[in-house]
Amino acid sequence: MSDLMYLNGYPEQLLQQVRQLITKQQLGEWLAKRYPERHDIQSDTALFDYVAELKNRYMRNVSAISKVRYDSKLSVVHHALGLNVRKAQLQGSKIKRKHDIIIASVFREAPPEFLRMIAVHELAHLKETQHDKAFYQFCTYMEPAYHQLEFDFRVFMTNRDLIKKTQNTEI
Repeated sequence: MSDLMYLNGYPEQLLQQVRQLITKQQLGEWLAKRYPERHDIQSDTALFDYVAELKNRYMRNVSAISKVRYDSKLSVVHHALGLNVRKAQLQGSKIKRKHDIIIASVFREAPPEFLRMIAVHELAHLKETQHDKAFYQFCTYMEPAYHQLEFDFRVFMTNRDLIKKTQNTEI
């Protein structure tokens, strides 16, 4: 089913549960019950403060973050929910390193748990560059429900696409 493109690779049993909720038109209701709150982190400044606080809580020995911002140009369809940009500048005889984190603007409208999930994901890249076992262990250290939140965010995106398709067919 092409409507489940965000859920590729998950077990068929889970996909079937999502399909049933879609068929019964209950997917949005299920998400709203599970994640009823919205966050107020709308500006890049508030996002920087939020991510910096997480970094300071879990990663004191990692270099500082230069910038954190939302970006509406990131394409979640192409698996870019966030980016971790590393820059090195030579200033005299010293190398100055900068770390920027860019988060897809879809997280502005997402529940706070999903914003935390992507922030944790991007922060983990400061320590582990590859998506390997050590990376995911660090993600679950910072957010124990990381894997569930990642799955639920994919369901959220599926629901969001279904709403957009419904709105486009009504026009």
